Amino acid sequence: MSDESRPFRTAAVVPAAGRGVRLGPGAPKALRTLSGTPMLVHAVRAMAASRAVSLVVVVAPPDGATEVKNLLAEHALPERTDFLVVPGGESRQESVKLGLDALPPGFDAVLVHDAARPLVPVDTVDAVIEAVRDGAPAVVPALPLTDTVKQVEPSADGSPEPVVATPERARLRAVQTPQGFDHDTLVRAHESVTDNVTDDASMIEQLGLTVVVVPGHEEAFKVTRPLDLVLAEAVLARRRANDGF
Repeated sequence: MSDESRPFRTAAVVPAAGRGVRLGPGAPKALRTLSGTPMLVHAVRAMAASRAVSLVVVVAPPDGATEVKNLLAEHALPERTDFLVVPGGESRQESVKLGLDALPPGFDAVLVHDAARPLVPVDTVDAVIEAVRDGAPAVVPALPLTDTVKQVEPSADGSPEPVVATPERARLRAVQTPQGFDHDTLVRAHESVTDNVTDDASMIEQLGLTVVVVPGHEEAFKVTRPLDLVLAEAVLARRRANDGF
């Protein structure tokens, strides 16, 4: 089959090797439950809800791959999507690289999605994929900021921090996941960028390539603190009431 006639294939990598200390003691963050189901399972289902995603690679804690495999086996997942679990590394960046390395040949686009964003709607996932399919090397979903943002001089001793600038809010966005990438471009970024970065899109920026933004969604928030768990439960309850989710 020629490249022109071959279908555009998308895989998702879900790094889930972190412990999420800000949620307090207990299971790793991705294994905390929402309405009785681990956040990781919600996040995997969110990726698999897109018909464009044919493979989801879950990057488990280094010593927890078997546990995660058993966890996924216990929950209903779409049969049209393949799933793979691999052990992760010491950092998020290393874990994503291990997920990329586990992909079989033939994928054109890769999504990287935080397991701690369990409720991203499928329309957002599809919008990211479509932008990559249209030729963008890197795509991030993002929301405009509602709060004024201050740049400060950080304080090491807990004293009040002086403000040094007020960035123009209209030019700022709060970035979410899944972030989408041309497969070969993301592989190249992980092979050449050695700085410790907070997201994969910034690695593409360091290659000198353009990252584009598509609209994010308020339900794609990151579950980081205990209050976020309460909000996520409320979103799930509303979905069940309105959509039979």
